[in-house]
Amino acid sequence: MPPQTPIRPADLHGVQRLAIDATLRMTDLVEAMHLNISRAPWIFGEAAQGRTRGITGLVYHSIRTITAGVGSTLDATLGLAVKSLEAALDSSASSPAREAVLAAANGVFGDHLADSGNPLAIPMRLRHQGRPLLLERAALASAFPDASGKLLVLVHGLCMNDLQWRRNGHDHGAALARDGGWQPLYLHYNSGRHVSTNGREFAELLETLVAQWPVPVTERVIVAHSMGGLLTRSACEHAALSQQRWLGRLRKIVFLGTPHHGAPLERHGHGLQRLVGISPYTAPLARLGMIRSAGITDLRHGNVLDQDWQEQDRFGLPHDTRCPLPLPAGVECYAVAATSGRRAGDLKDAWLGDGLVPMDSALGRHAEARHCLSFSEANQSLHHETSHWDLLDKPAVYEPVRQWLCDPR
Repeated sequence: MPPQTPIRPADLHGVQRLAIDATLRMTDLVEAMHLNISRAPWIFGEAAQGRTRGITGLVYHSIRTITAGVGSTLDATLGLAVKSLEAALDSSASSPAREAVLAAANGVFGDHLADSGNPLAIPMRLRHQGRPLLLERAALASAFPDASGKLLVLVHGLCMNDLQWRRNGHDHGAALARDGGWQPLYLHYNSGRHVSTNGREFAELLETLVAQWPVPVTERVIVAHSMGGLLTRSACEHAALSQQRWLGRLRKIVFLGTPHHGAPLERHGHGLQRLVGISPYTAPLARLGMIRSAGITDLRHGNVLDQDWQEQDRFGLPHDTRCPLPLPAGVECYAVAATSGRRAGDLKDAWLGDGLVPMDSALGRHAEARHCLSFSEANQSLHHETSHWDLLDKPAVYEPVRQWLCDPR
């Protein structure tokens, strides 16, 4: 692990930018509520559009102008100071607590962080033992003097990071290295961006890795948890369309609790947002629901392609408009599903699933045949009284993964 640093100068710069953005958005929200109340529309009538006028409008305009001015001054001042301070620090110095907070922030509004150039935005990288890898042959040879041609890439889920593969003393990557001779590498990425955007970048990263790995790559497998599975499917589709070489060397993918057909929590959140927006008096509050990231809204139905969300209002109608996408051809795919229930169909299974992902979604089952994913019975593993997070460390979950990836039979 690199030296532990609980907070970096760039973090303060990023938080300052977020605070300014939040103040401006909150000002807009309060003004919208003020405008609707002052015009006293019918309770389910049309919400008023535009801004307040007169002295009231001047007050809100002044708040925005002053806030933006203060933000610009702080941004310029902190930008210069942070640049010099960061240059004196180890670029990989961090701590598990800091990494967890950054991962959560990126999951919730990472698309905004990336689009606004906020220093808190996580760049996509492959990491090993918490350190980013430079994907150049000499640097990789130095980092892995006993490099194996059997590459294992682990892809985390929403609001998580690569360090969180280790849970209660267990890490699937380390265990598979021990039991099967795999070389584990961990993807670290901003989970708040669109799945397809991350998928495209992931595919390009893997293409570079294959070209620069210091020994010939004989086998490649991916183990993906939760959203990481959607990201992996998206990367495979991009690689197929772009004729990238790494896909031809990909042998197996293990999906751990992947919401192939979405997660109910996001659908319920979307329904609540629409309910709040039916009255002009509460409609401005619906804007609070719109801070959630593109990555989160992709989980409503399990979007993996650009066309699943482009030219659509992601906060609009809740219909599933995805293009069917089968599992990648020529790759052996495995699905691990969990449920908090003692048996399939009981109350906990029906209402909670594994806490985030229903069993049918994790196994690729769908009411429409065109959306069903063809996991064979032998390539499925179901676990009862198991949570979404237990998939990271429960011995009963690891055992089939070990057999699939390490057992020569």
